[in-house]
Amino acid sequence: MAQEAASDDLTPITVVTGFLGAGKTTLVNYILKEQNEWKIAVLENEFGEVSIDDGLVAESMDAPEDLITMDNGCVCCSVRGDLIRTLGQLAKRRKDFDAILLETTGLADPAPIVYTIQTNPKMSDHYRIDSIICLADCKNLNRHLDEVKPEGAVNEALQQVAFADKILLNKVDLVSVEEKETLKARLATINKFATVIETEKSRAPLDKILGLSSFNMDSILTVDPDFFDEDESKKKEHNLELVQSVGVQFPGHLHAQWFNMFMMDLLRERAADLYRTKGLLSFHGQGDTKFVFQGVHEQINFGPANTPWGKDEERINKFVFIGKNLNRAELTKSLMECLYKEEEK
Repeated sequence: MAQEAASDDLTPITVVTGFLGAGKTTLVNYILKEQNEWKIAVLENEFGEVSIDDGLVAESMDAPEDLITMDNGCVCCSVRGDLIRTLGQLAKRRKDFDAILLETTGLADPAPIVYTIQTNPKMSDHYRIDSIICLADCKNLNRHLDEVKPEGAVNEALQQVAFADKILLNKVDLVSVEEKETLKARLATINKFATVIETEKSRAPLDKILGLSSFNMDSILTVDPDFFDEDESKKKEHNLELVQSVGVQFPGHLHAQWFNMFMMDLLRERAADLYRTKGLLSFHGQGDTKFVFQGVHEQINFGPANTPWGKDEERINKFVFIGKNLNRAELTKSLMECLYKEEEK
C-alpha cells in the first residue's frame, strides 16, 4: 500500500501526440481558457523532437521565465530546449496542478520521454507518466496512415496511433458516419487496446483523458476480454497494416526462467518494432501472486499486481503486443513453450 500512496503523490503527465492541424492548439486553448474543473500545466514543445539530456537537468528549481498563468489557474509554458530542465523548474510548484499536459508536435516515438521520467531520479521523485493521447484529424488521418516511408519504415501517424492509450478522433463533424466508422475499424486493427473518443473542435472530456493511470502495470487487467479472441477474418485484416495489435492468452503456470529468457531474446531482437507490451502472468511456485508488466520498446516495468489470484480464479496468462510485423502464431507458440511442465521438477 505504501507504494500506491507514493504513486498517488506524484504529479501525472499526459503526453499528447498528433500532426499539425489535428487540433492540438484548439485543445490547449480549451484547457487554458474555457474549462474550469482542472488546473493543468500545459507544456508546449516548439520542435518536432524533444531534447532530453540527463546531464542538463537543472539544479535550480526557479520557475521557467515564460510561464504564463491563466484566469482558471492553469499555466502554459513553451519548452525551448530541454524538457527535463523545464519539469525540474516546475517541481516545487507541481502540487498546484492536477496534471501536466505535454503537447508534442510531430513526435512519433514518446519512448525517450517515458524512459527519462521513469528512470531519472530527479523526475521519478516528482512525476509519473499517466497516459499517451493521440489527437487525430478524422478527415485527414487515413492519408497520413497511408504515407509510404522508404525501406518499409513506419510513418509517424502509425506510430502515434500504436503508442496511444486513448485516441481523440477530432473533427468528426467533417466526415460522414460511414467514413468515420471505417476509420475507427482501421484504428482497431492497428491498436485495439486504445479507446477512441470522438470530438468536435477538440472539446475533449478531460476526465476521459487525464488521471487514467494507463501506465500503471495493472492496466492489463482492464483490457477488453474480446481482444484475445482469435478471429480469422480479423487476422486477415491485420495483415494489411504494417503496425498491428496482437492479443495472446492461455491457461497454466509459466516457468519463470524460460519466460525471462524469451522476453530477453524478444527485446534484444525486436525492441524497436515493439511499441507497447502488457502482460498478466501466473508463475509456477509463486503461490497466489499475480504478476503484471507493461513496457515501451525495451523499457519494461514488472512486478506483483495489487490483487492476488482469487481462490477459484482460473490462471489465464494474457499478453498484449502492439508493433510492427507481428506474427500471432509465432508469439503464441514461443510463449506457450514457457509453460511449466510437471516433468521439469
